[in-house]
Amino acid sequence: MVNCGLLTGLNEPVPLKSISVEVRVQDHVASVSSTLQYVNEEQRPLEALFVFPLPADAAVCHFSAKIGEQEIVAELQDKETARDQYDDAVSSGQQAFLLEESAESPDVFKLSVGCLSPGQNAAVTIIYVTELAVQADQSLRFCLPAVLNPRYTPAGSGAGIVSEISSVCGAVPYTLTLSVHVSSPKPISKLESNCTLDPLVFLHSDHTQATVNLSPGHMFDRDVELSLYYQDTHQPSAVVEAGAATAPSDSLMRNPVVMISLYPEFPEEVATPSEFVFVMDRSGSMDRMMHRGNETQNRIESAKDTLLLLLKSLPMGCYFNIYGFGSRFESFFPQSVEYNQDKMDQALKKVKEMRADMGGTEILQPLKHIYSQPCIHEHPRQLFIFTDGEVGNTKEVLDLVKSHAYSHRCFSFGIGEGASTSLITGLAREGSGHAQFITGSERMQPKVMESLRFALQPPVSNISVKWKLPEGVTAETVSPPINVLFQGQRTLIYAQLKGKTLEGSEGSVTVKYNLNGQPVTNQLHFCIKPTEETGLVVHRLAARTLIRSLEQEERSSAERKNLRRTIVELSVQAGVSSVHTAFIGINKDTKQIVKGPLQQRRVPTYGICFDLVSLPAAGRLRGSFPPLAGRLRGSSPPQARQRLLGCLLSGAGDWELLKCASVKGALPHLNYSSEDDADYEVDAQGSEDMPVLCARRKQDYSSEDDADYEVDEQGSEEESVSNRLPLRKAAPELQQDLVLPLVSLQKASGCWELDAALAAVFGKTENELTNQKPAQVDGSVWATLLALIWLYGWRKEQQVEWQFVAQKAAAWIASQKVGDLSQCVCVGNVLLGCQVTKDTLGI
Repeated sequence: MVNCGLLTGLNEPVPLKSISVEVRVQDHVASVSSTLQYVNEEQRPLEALFVFPLPADAAVCHFSAKIGEQEIVAELQDKETARDQYDDAVSSGQQAFLLEESAESPDVFKLSVGCLSPGQNAAVTIIYVTELAVQADQSLRFCLPAVLNPRYTPAGSGAGIVSEISSVCGAVPYTLTLSVHVSSPKPISKLESNCTLDPLVFLHSDHTQATVNLSPGHMFDRDVELSLYYQDTHQPSAVVEAGAATAPSDSLMRNPVVMISLYPEFPEEVATPSEFVFVMDRSGSMDRMMHRGNETQNRIESAKDTLLLLLKSLPMGCYFNIYGFGSRFESFFPQSVEYNQDKMDQALKKVKEMRADMGGTEILQPLKHIYSQPCIHEHPRQLFIFTDGEVGNTKEVLDLVKSHAYSHRCFSFGIGEGASTSLITGLAREGSGHAQFITGSERMQPKVMESLRFALQPPVSNISVKWKLPEGVTAETVSPPINVLFQGQRTLIYAQLKGKTLEGSEGSVTVKYNLNGQPVTNQLHFCIKPTEETGLVVHRLAARTLIRSLEQEERSSAERKNLRRTIVELSVQAGVSSVHTAFIGINKDTKQIVKGPLQQRRVPTYGICFDLVSLPAAGRLRGSFPPLAGRLRGSSPPQARQRLLGCLLSGAGDWELLKCASVKGALPHLNYSSEDDADYEVDAQGSEDMPVLCARRKQDYSSEDDADYEVDEQGSEEESVSNRLPLRKAAPELQQDLVLPLVSLQKASGCWELDAALAAVFGKTENELTNQKPAQVDGSVWATLLALIWLYGWRKEQQVEWQFVAQKAAAWIASQKVGDLSQCVCVGNVLLGCQVTKDTLGI
């Protein structure tokens, strides 16, 4: 197998041999210990680099290395000091280990293993703690990121983390073992995963503790996701954790810390009509498949289906617009337009024409343009952002969203494996919205509809948190102020308890807010007695929360030096990583003479191959080049050539080598816009600069796609493509789902027309529907009633997807004042083979 991304050429041995992960889940939080086993199989000292993802909100709290029987525990220090110590140690022949967080994205870490002697083993252990996100079905989601895609860095910015990321196609040359231990005060109902697991083993009869292991053979071609279900998981809870006796007096780590999990309860009402802005990633990577299974769409097609469902689900009286972005951006309308039949039809036509043809993932500029548009009076702005989340300027994007949080809510969707958790969760956090991840075989539509349900909830205002504690005890809230609440969603609050805590005494926290002008109060009582021996998990998560707030404040403050000092002090004291600190470990007992520079090896992480199309033997390429755009993000030509060659020769995935050529002229960055792509000459003799390896995914392109590529061997103005090689189809046809065809026929008002297209969805003829129509209703009412009966009778399990379509339909029927519809429902049931009651339809 040939690995992509190694610094010194192909076919070099990779020193990482195995990763062993132990996860301990305690109620709503998890502690994760990963041990990475390195072996230097070469005849010279070696330095290994491993760039890998972690969850965005993870707090790295331990880093150590074991060489033989000797364990080296790393210290957390100022990052610049740690780097200097690492360089000095390696240059003097000492074994050294450095773990640092990326400055551009807090969900990417770089591990440097320095000066491994020939034949030597090193076991590196990283421990982090993280919160578990609550999903729409009330499960708790744990994700072990395994896929790290290259992050697009906008032109003109620094190299960022792009040059550090190494990806490989197919199986990586190291193995993964994973064991999970779950404990909770609530009984565990079940545990599900996108990967194959061994059977769940309960350790107690009350089902409050259980273990499970990942089955052998995981190929690192996807993130490992676990969904944990507790009984009554949505109940409010509190954990009070004792501090460390050795920490400085009155510090965050010394005093007890309380973590409150609240689930606000308030009536669900339809909010004031909003302005909905849908922002769709149309970069080249959106042309990839949703997952690696047999029956799957590519991402852009799934996104188009989702936009159809969203447009049909919008309430009358709202405003909307749709943006597409890549290296550039465009909007369907110059500004948001009022939702009606004409504008919906115009938008749907444009949705059908959408392609993943806009280059790299540059999300900053479209957001700036959206924020420059004036808000519509009494129509709160709701942003829905869809992306595979591969950007290198995450913090700049999040700062922009936060600076406009007063005017909008932001709902974000990470599509596919390797989406940046930092970007997706950060957009929702800073934009007072909700984040969703669509991975594996999950469908996009249910998760998007869940977020639409949140967006239609009225905004909550004047949120306040008040503590009631025994005399002499105070609570200092560590979490940032709460700026958003959604019905049924968890809200976490961290607070440091100061003063003399009384054993067994009780405290309470009260969250007050206004909903539609009415005051609402939620309260939780809890015991103040601290829980011992919890590993300081709650303290470290609280410290991580505070560090993140300080880092964001630092980026927009004139007092950066003082804030940086505060962040470093808190990071070192809490033992939690930050952007300004790094873990450094040095084996001072080992020193050897190093002759010449160390050989450097980059350890590959799994990534998706790059989608290039074939170039003709000679001539010019005109027009946009969507499959190439945004794929080789920021790579220099030799790195791009090497990475692609490894992907091709490994035979991974649905890829084929077509032919070789070369491109005249330098290609400093392969992040093309349509203007950049216009005139690159191709020489079959390879006489100029770099050889270009031409490949493509084995799938069909339609004639519409082919029309985008104008190639002529003589370089004349325009001719159709004549020498494109035939493409082979890779995936079977998807089994058609009739919900979307039915929804696509609905009018903006909520009704359906009685016609042949509707009859075809039901497997009937138009005459069959017309002949059975009761005399007291007209054709549109009858058609709309049948559509509702069919949805509730045959697609009840997909109700989360069509719930708003059905609500509009029921409201439209009610507005027609037909009278008693019971007989119509009975006739409709017989016609469609259903047993649905009138009350079920919500009319």
